[in-house]
Order: sequence, then structure tokens, then C-alpha cells
Amino acid sequence: MSEPDKQGLISSIAILAKTGLSRATLNNYIKMGMIPAPIVKKPDDPSIKAKQIGYFEDSVWDIINKIRLYKKEGRSMKEIGSLLSLKNNMSSGELSPVIPENIAGTFSEKRYAINGTKEILEKEPCSEEMKQRESPDVAIPENNDIQLTIHELQYPSYLLNNKFEIEWINPEAEKIIFRRSIRSIKIADGRNIFRLLIDMGSSLEPNRPMLDFHMSIFAKRFEKKEINKLYPAVTKNEISMLEDLYDRMDNQASPAALNAYMNLSGDPGTVYQGHKIQFREGMLCVYAPADQMMQGVLELLSRRGRLINDLLKQRLPTQIFFAVMVADLQDSVRICAELPPEEYFSLINQIWKCMEGSFRKYYGTYGKHTGDGMVYYFLRDSDSNYIMNAILCAIELRESMKKLSNEWKINKGWFNELFLNIGINEGEEYFGMIPAAPSIEFTALGDSVNYAGRLSDLARYGSIWTTKNLISRLCEEERKIMRYGIRRKQQDREVMIENVFSRVMDLVPPDSPRSSKFMDIATLAVTEVLSLR
Repeated sequence: MSEPDKQGLISSIAILAKTGLSRATLNNYIKMGMIPAPIVKKPDDPSIKAKQIGYFEDSVWDIINKIRLYKKEGRSMKEIGSLLSLKNNMSSGELSPVIPENIAGTFSEKRYAINGTKEILEKEPCSEEMKQRESPDVAIPENNDIQLTIHELQYPSYLLNNKFEIEWINPEAEKIIFRRSIRSIKIADGRNIFRLLIDMGSSLEPNRPMLDFHMSIFAKRFEKKEINKLYPAVTKNEISMLEDLYDRMDNQASPAALNAYMNLSGDPGTVYQGHKIQFREGMLCVYAPADQMMQGVLELLSRRGRLINDLLKQRLPTQIFFAVMVADLQDSVRICAELPPEEYFSLINQIWKCMEGSFRKYYGTYGKHTGDGMVYYFLRDSDSNYIMNAILCAIELRESMKKLSNEWKINKGWFNELFLNIGINEGEEYFGMIPAAPSIEFTALGDSVNYAGRLSDLARYGSIWTTKNLISRLCEEERKIMRYGIRRKQQDREVMIENVFSRVMDLVPPDSPRSSKFMDIATLAVTEVLSLR
């Protein structure tokens, strides 16, 4: 551990090691004026590899102890700053945290030449730093400390989903990388990163390092033949260009892909280094000037759960095609009243358990809906038929409920039938994320979901209802394998007339107590899905 030098100064390394503070926390204390900015100079200890580190006066110990004492008393950081009164004794103007040695202050250095003209330092943590990184005292920030959030990330950054479409982007990336508003693009495939980079100019050369960087990510996950599925409007010329980039990845011939150094169109005088952080949900790409350390960013990225949550909350609303299913347990209020609480909850859990496999099988995504029942979305995807998936899932759910109903009749010894009434609709609407404690919920805004909910109300005894528009979107082969139609009463018997539709108002008599519930879809043409041939 570094000791105070002859002038009574203490290095930031010693402060972090002794107090257990994180570097981001120490930087925030400086930024808020609680701790005076350090003196930046060459390390006194020759074993420290960094060119410069920060040194503080020994009064910093008392200040940190006071901050901790105030925090134990439950005071806010603003109150603590006022109590310490450091800002009043310092020169006016915003202080910037100057601790250039990053997490532990000791690095080994590698030099790389960029186009033979500009030299950049890439810093790698040495063994001493790794020990400090692994120490829980350093890695875990203190409670109530102000920490860098995704909103405060000043480097150009964006989140790609697994189809390489931008789902979140900060203003810096729009200005420095794309020089246009990406958030105004409402169609998801219009925000495909390869499409955006290719459309930025008549030649690939200015954006080749960026293309190389993303193609290096693509090549690790997909085969070359998948390039023609990158986005719907990809042309033969674009496929050829992208295949050439893919081959360069195989040959490891691209320095930009290997070292991720590049110039960005909105700031051509600066060399940036690209960083990617892989999540199950996608990839966060961050670009920092290659001669700067990403202060606070490493700690932000280490808090994976919070980072993903913040990013998902900021996902751009997107206009997409989809099918939606609303499923509701018939007479759920009566069943709840008849069963002891523990048995009712057991029933609901069993229903969810028997359904989740079908939703996963047909790529259903759970969603938020203001009405009753469970809602699942089936999104248009280049590898799946989203409408047919919704229909097949509904038919499978109906059969699963029949089995579960028989099991309950045998085990419980009752005569109640369990029916899952299902409504399916399709549409093109804006999708987004609704923040909700403790999770993020996926939702669509518009009438498509409401109509599916109404069809679920219309359905009885486990039937599946859908719209004429949805059936019309199926290809001829798909319609041939489906049985659908309307039940009509002929004297004393019911007759199924296949391959026809009916208005909702003709299915529910005007004098029925239920008729008022369907006024908003009275003229909607619908049909009942029966089975597959």
C-alpha cells in the first residue's frame, strides 16, 4: 500500500485500499466538492506503471470519515455537501474528477500504430490491479453514493438487439457517429446497424472500420449464409459487400476489427476505440477516445442487472407487425370462490406451467395489458410465421387445458370444466417497455390488443376466436390446413358452416345482457378457429 510522501500527500491507491471506496465514489465526492481535487503528478513509487496518479492532502481521511458519519445519520448527499461547506471555499466553476489511473492506478502499457501516423496507448490491468478488482471492499460501492448511470454516459453508445437493430441510443452517438436522429426511425429494421452504416455514403471506405467492428461480432455468432437475412431490404450488392467483410473476419485481416480503433464521421480528428458488452438481450456498444480512460464506465458495466434494467426502460418505441393472444379462464371468479385459497393458487400455477412450454415453443412474449386475462405477443420475425405461430399455440393450449381439466375432475372429485377462452388478433402498432416494479413489461398501444381482449370475452367453453383480417393474412396453403367457421342454429340443432365469417353484432342478440360489452367491435368480422385438418 502506498504511504504518504514527504509532503504529506496520500495517493488515490492508498485511499481506495484503506477506505474500501470505489473509484467512481471517490470521483463523485470530488465532483460534488466534498473532497478537494487531487494534485496530479508522476508516481513516487517506481513500481507504479501509470504515468500520473492523483495525490490528496492527509485531511482527506477526516473528510471521508465525516461523510460516512453523516450517511449513517441518514443525511442525503446534498445535505452532506452543505455541511462540509467545501464548495464555498473553492474557486467557482465545475470541478472535473482528475484521477487518470482508472480503477487501481497501475497498468502495463502496449503501443499500437494507427495508420502508421498516430500512436495510441491501450492499457491493460496488471496483477496488482486485478487483486484490487477482486477485493470486495473495492468492487462493491457504498450505499447511497451517487454513481454513474446510463443517462450520464457521455461517450457515444447504443444498444443492439440480437438482430443488430438499435433499441437504445444516446444523443452523443446520434451526433458523432450517424449525424442524424436514429430515434425518429420507427420501423425496427430501419435501425439495423449495417443498413445505417451502408446508407451513410456511396462508398464503404469511410465507415469500413465501424462495419468491420460489427461484422466481427456477427461473424462470431452466425454463418456467412445468414447475411442475406440481416434486414428485409438488403440488396445483392450489399450482400456481396458484407460477405467480403465477413471473409476479412475469417482471415483476421482487419486491424479495426481486431483493435476496434476508428475515426467517427462526426469527429474525424479523434481516434475512438470501440467496446462491446454482450448481454443475453443484445450488445451495448460504447466508443471512447482512445487516449482517454473510461472513468466510471467500468463500474457501471459491472452492475449488469441494473444496467440491463436501465437500458430496457429506454428502449425505443417501435412500429412492428404482430399477432396478439388474450387468454382468460372462464368463470374464474366462481372457481376462486369455490376452492380453498391454497388449491386455487395451485390451480393457477398449474395452468401457467402447462402453458409456458407452448408460449416458448411458438416464440410468444408475455406482455402488459390493462384488461383481464394473460396477454402474449407473437412478433414478426424473418425466421418464423408470427400469425400461424399464434394460431398453433392457441390450439395447443386448448388441448393442454382439456387434459388439465380432466386431471382436476379426477383428483378434486368435482364436475367443473376448466375452459381457457382465447381471442387472437393481428396488427401493426407501436411497441415499447413500461417500467413497473419490480420488472419491465412489454406492451403495445392501440386497438389490436383491445380487440383481442374483446374476442376472448366473446369466446365461451374454450373456443378460439379471431378476425377476418388475420385469416386473410395467411397464405393459401395455411388456410387449407385450418378449419374455421361460424356455428348457426337450424331449428333445434347447431350447424357448423366452415370458411365463413360473421359480424359480432350478428352473434350476440341485441337483447342479450352481453351485447353492450361488444359495441366497440359490433361490425368486426370474426370467425371461430376449430382445428387443423
